Amino acid sequence: MIKQLLTVLVLACTALGAAAFRTDTVKVATKNMPSAIDVTIITPDGAGKSFPTVYLLNGYSGDHKAWGRIQPRLGELADTYGMVMVMPDGRDTWYWNSPEQPEMQMESFFIEDLVPYVDAHYPTLKDASKRAITGLSMGGHGAFWLGTRHPNLFGNIGSMSGGVDIRPFPNNWKMKLRLGEKDKYPQRWEEYTVANIVPQIAANGQNITFDCGSDDFFYTVNNNLHNALLEAKVPHDYTSRPGGHTFAYWANSILYHLLFFNEAFNAPAK
Repeated sequence: MIKQLLTVLVLACTALGAAAFRTDTVKVATKNMPSAIDVTIITPDGAGKSFPTVYLLNGYSGDHKAWGRIQPRLGELADTYGMVMVMPDGRDTWYWNSPEQPEMQMESFFIEDLVPYVDAHYPTLKDASKRAITGLSMGGHGAFWLGTRHPNLFGNIGSMSGGVDIRPFPNNWKMKLRLGEKDKYPQRWEEYTVANIVPQIAANGQNITFDCGSDDFFYTVNNNLHNALLEAKVPHDYTSRPGGHTFAYWANSILYHLLFFNEAFNAPAK
């Protein structure tokens, strides 16, 4: 009986010790947004080690806590793969520098404030090949937008159910607040959509994975992007699985993205 109790105690202590990741919530100061941005950061276990980084972007109406609600195993996965995970509050910006709102410059926040802050305060590998960026819905658009425009920072891009072509949705999700009315600024809407930066994507040579549920209202625009990348001969992974624009879909999808990024992080240097 005593031996059995000791065995149970050892197993319990082992289980407790396994959850060695650390989760922080910090405020990152910036002049590019109206106030400091809340960011959740998960650091895996491993004193004295440096790790690759995955930036996880939330969707419209989400915040820095959204990914933790969608996939509660993120800390465990950070430990399993040895990844720092960074989740900023996207503030419904679509991750643009807004031409209509000078105070809403989320792209500049990422490049000038967030990435330097993370690299200065956390044990990260400071190379584009060791950074990935992905997200859901608005965040999927943001990951393509930021990753493609800054290949010196992000060597790996993902998107889940991404709004990768904004043009069919001119009255949705505060986009006209950020860009102005589509009828008034049609060229701007062409320039600010991921669907029209395929030549840049082709030129960068990044590792790309994206997916969308077959029942999602963004399915068509994702399938169109896939076909455009095929036509441009851009290597990428694209998957469509049954599912809609739901937490359940993204909780599953992130598992594939982290596996893809882990493979990329551990691949021989090009």
